[in-house]
Amino acid sequence: MACFISIILPAQHKFTLSGTVKARASGETIIGATIKAGNEGTTTNEYGFFSITLPAGKYKITYGALGFLVFEEELNLDASVTRQIFLDGKNVNLENVVINSSTSTRRSISNPQMGVEKLTTSEIKNIPVLFGEKDILKTIQLLPGVKSAGEGNSGFFVRGGSGDQNLILLDEAPVYNASHLLGFFSTFNSDAIKDMALYKGGMPAQYGGRLSSVLDIKMNDGNNQEHQASGGIGLISSKLNVEGPIKKGKASYLLTGRRTYADQFLRLAKDSAIKNNTVYFYDLNTKINYEIDKKNRLYLSGYFGKDVLKLGNIFGINWGNATGTLRWNHVFNDKLFSNTSLIFSNYNYQINIKAGADDFTITSKIEDWNIKNEYQWYANNKNTVRFGINAIHHTITPGNVTAKDTSGSINNSNLQNRYSFENAAYISNYWRASKKINLTYGMRLTAFSILGGGNFFNYNADGDVTDTIKTQLNSIVKTWINAEPRISLSYIINPQVSVKAAYVRNVQNLHLLSNSTSSSPTDKWVASTNVIKLEISDQVSVGYYRDFAEGNYELTVETYYKNMLNQIDYRDGANIYINSDAIESQLLFGKGRAYGIEWLLKKKSGNVTGWISYTLAKTEKKINGINNNKWYNARQDRTHDIAIVASWQVSPTWNLSANWIFYTGDAVTFPAGKYKVEDFTVFYYTERNGYRMPAYHRLDIGATKILKQRKKFTSELNFSIYNAYARENAYAINFRENKTNPEITDAVRFSLFKLVPSISYNFKF
Repeated sequence: MACFISIILPAQHKFTLSGTVKARASGETIIGATIKAGNEGTTTNEYGFFSITLPAGKYKITYGALGFLVFEEELNLDASVTRQIFLDGKNVNLENVVINSSTSTRRSISNPQMGVEKLTTSEIKNIPVLFGEKDILKTIQLLPGVKSAGEGNSGFFVRGGSGDQNLILLDEAPVYNASHLLGFFSTFNSDAIKDMALYKGGMPAQYGGRLSSVLDIKMNDGNNQEHQASGGIGLISSKLNVEGPIKKGKASYLLTGRRTYADQFLRLAKDSAIKNNTVYFYDLNTKINYEIDKKNRLYLSGYFGKDVLKLGNIFGINWGNATGTLRWNHVFNDKLFSNTSLIFSNYNYQINIKAGADDFTITSKIEDWNIKNEYQWYANNKNTVRFGINAIHHTITPGNVTAKDTSGSINNSNLQNRYSFENAAYISNYWRASKKINLTYGMRLTAFSILGGGNFFNYNADGDVTDTIKTQLNSIVKTWINAEPRISLSYIINPQVSVKAAYVRNVQNLHLLSNSTSSSPTDKWVASTNVIKLEISDQVSVGYYRDFAEGNYELTVETYYKNMLNQIDYRDGANIYINSDAIESQLLFGKGRAYGIEWLLKKKSGNVTGWISYTLAKTEKKINGINNNKWYNARQDRTHDIAIVASWQVSPTWNLSANWIFYTGDAVTFPAGKYKVEDFTVFYYTERNGYRMPAYHRLDIGATKILKQRKKFTSELNFSIYNAYARENAYAINFRENKTNPEITDAVRFSLFKLVPSISYNFKF
């Protein structure tokens, strides 16, 4: 360990100030609160804990956090001290509270962490989105380097990565399908969210398993001071949030629910073909936490969500996520903090089909059991060390077919389960090397084991099976061990300007097979096998950061290059719906590259706030057997992405907001020609993703009117218009013969949404 951190010999007595920072009104711990003592400073971790070691003496300690008044205290540090600090919200008027510009409201100039974006719940609240639902996943699509997966879709691509290369965590539990209603809503109810951070590059060593990004979402703990309820009623859905103390100041609960009710309107239809259809989703977030004593705290949180889509008695599909996290925080001493978590995650779908005499059900799921033990050691004011271990057992059920006895041509069939074991150990150090240079460096060591319990196959170049490997349950078929180094550095030019650089290697062993532009519940997850190799990426990034006007404005420019190995794509003419254990026969493997530059200019205070983001990027693949073995555009490749977001606090009771979006059309494969086969027209395709959809742009506007704002009750109306100038953006383009001249091919453009107004009523008491 002596070679890992810098050693500083004590020249005088030093003592440690440690503790937690909480919101006074709710008792919630505050993530990322800043603590400053003279020239020294630190921030609270994910559980509100902080530790700072100082020479003996008198100090003015300043505590600050975004959305809270800054608190100052005089402290004579002649022994180690543990403090519990409560911050007041900005709507509280107290004479003894010092109000100034808190550095916690700014992107850190000195922190070497690159490619991280954070949005507050208040920023998300004021951004108009489809159907008026405040949506984290759609809001982050307005940030540089993040691309929407399509019109109204909550899926996203980060720095050239595919959708499955994003690790989405809710209270540490992975969420494998973060979409409701085929992507038009996300699974995250904003009323339950406490904090959100998106890592686009240079992610810390505690994160792994995906190539492109980590979206780390943390739920509220629940108010431990008083009972509260809030909710909203909209045109599409309604929601309700209740929270309060189980034991005041010690334990609390949170329960948040949401449901759409489009299915209730369908029942009013006179047409029985419509009346008997069903479409809705619901989700439920729940959390309980208990502070056993000053050194121990327990959390139990869960998420449960389900979508149901049914077309009479002919077709039905339901899919959903369930997660659970049990965590134990323990403070060993004023310099060592630990968190131990037991995590469960399950994503599954079920399809019911009744066609003639056939009546059968298809089911599939991916299930994880995960244990994680992590430590944070505040060695001294120049070094903070983070280390831990993580073990995940994956079970993937690719698909089981269950047919009723009356079914004619459909028989029961079960694809074999796939089992794997993913282990990791990691360590990183945040080192303040000098007044101008800060470093974060570390290593993540991963071991991924394919477990037996079925047959594995070898293939020739044409995808034909050449050999079958039979394995015993829980035997180790193959293990990959990989080192994933990470390093990032910041150089402070002056208090307002810094430059940063980072390198990170990531490895991914779970892969999503999809051929759709939107999120589909039937997309198939597969683990690495003897044929499907683990994906690897190496990303280098450099950035320039500048604060203006005392931190009220900030400019960020980041450029990156990402090299990717063992990228997956379908063969030409692949059967993507193959119901076989030999799915690898439809796949090819090669390399990819992504590079670009991102700009973000943000205004963070005043009556008018918002940002302008622009991304110039390129993403390509090169896979033997596709596009004549030449580089071709990845499906998520886009040249230009622009977003302009603004919020204007017109008065204490009125807020107006708008965002305008423009991006280059998606890369697609269009037919290059056609030919006849027995009077049937067959289109043929040449270049993979060699064409472009038309450019996309739209304007969304919103307004919020506060109706009542009292200590015990507040209410508001929210109005929004999605696609305000009714732009007919192309959702899909289909090709067909001209009805009057078969020699002519018509390209038929299909638009999904024009102008979509919405209104909702929100309340809190």
